[in-house]
Amino acid sequence: MTKGASARVVTLYDVATRAGVSPMTVSRVMAGGKNVRQEKVDRVLAAVTELGYRRNENARSIRPGQRTGLVGVVITNVANPYYAELQLGVEEVLGTERFRLLVGNSNEDLGKEQQLVADFIGRKVDGLIVVPATDASAGHLGPDAVGATPVVLASRSVGDLDLDTVLIDDVTGARDGTRHLIEQGHRRIAYLGSVASASTNRRRLDGYTRAHHDAGLDVDPALIRTGQQRPDQARQAMHELLQLPSPPTAVFSGNNRNTVGVIRALHEAGADAKIPSTQGKDAIPVVCFDNFELSDLMPIPLTIIQHDPRDLGRHAGRLLLDRLQGDTAPARRLQLPTRLLT
Repeated sequence: MTKGASARVVTLYDVATRAGVSPMTVSRVMAGGKNVRQEKVDRVLAAVTELGYRRNENARSIRPGQRTGLVGVVITNVANPYYAELQLGVEEVLGTERFRLLVGNSNEDLGKEQQLVADFIGRKVDGLIVVPATDASAGHLGPDAVGATPVVLASRSVGDLDLDTVLIDDVTGARDGTRHLIEQGHRRIAYLGSVASASTNRRRLDGYTRAHHDAGLDVDPALIRTGQQRPDQARQAMHELLQLPSPPTAVFSGNNRNTVGVIRALHEAGADAKIPSTQGKDAIPVVCFDNFELSDLMPIPLTIIQHDPRDLGRHAGRLLLDRLQGDTAPARRLQLPTRLLT
C-alpha cells in the first residue's frame, strides 16, 4: 500500500477493479492462475503488489464445499428502525438453521455496497441478502462477482439482474394513499421521496402519479422533492415547499425518515403562525409509507401505508434458505401487500 493511503483493508474487489478483471479471475489467480491468460495474471499480480492485498487466511482454511454458517446482509441505513425489523425477520428464519448474520450498512452508496459484498464474499458467506442502493446495473451481485453464492434482494430490485427478490407493493400503496388525499379534496399534494436511483422511490412516485391521472389531475413538478435520506433533509425540503407561492395543502411522504422531517417542519411552521400546519380543521394532512414508533401520537392528521418489514425479512430469509437447501428453480419475485391505517 502506498505511503499515506487509507488504512482500510484492501479487498479482492479492489484488486479486480484496479486490474480490470472480475473478482472471480482474481480468485483464480490467487489460487494458482490455472485457466487464466498470462496477461491477466500479470495485471492481477501487479494490482496485488500496488495495493498491498493480503488474502483472508481464515477463509482459505475452509475446504471446498464446506459451509461457514454465515450470511451477509447489506442494508442502506443503519439509523432507520425499519431495517432493524427487516434484519430481525431474516434472523427468525435463518437462525433456526444455525446461520449467523454479518450485517453491513451501505448508506445508500453503491461503492460502499460493492465493498461490503466483496468483503462478505471474501469471508466465504454462504449467501447474501441485499437492499440495493440503486436500481441501476449491479454487476457486483452477478455470478461473475459472487460465483455460486445465492443472492436475495429485499425491499428494492435491480433492473438488469434476475435474482430472487422480495418487494412491497409500492405502486398500489402509493396510489391508494394519494387517492385518499385526493378524495378529501386536495389538489396540491407534495411528494417527498428517497434517493432518485432507488426502485422504491421510482415505484412510489409512479403510484403517486397514477392516482393523479386516475382523478384527471396533472402533477405539478414543483411539489416533488426526492433525494432525502435523513430527517433533516426532509425537514428542509418541506420548509421549501411551504414557502412556494402556492404551497401544498397535503403531503405524501415516501418513507418513515422523510415523515419525521415533514412533521418537524410542519410543527415549526405552525409555531411561527405562518400557516395553520398542525392545528385545527385546516391542518395539513400527511400520508406516509412505513409506520414508525409513536406515529399514533403525532399532532397532525396522519395516514400510514402499513406493511411489515419483519415479514419482508422473513420472506427474504426463506428464499435464501431454499437456495441453500438446493432449490434451483428460476428466480422468484414476491410482492407483499400494503393497507391504509387512518
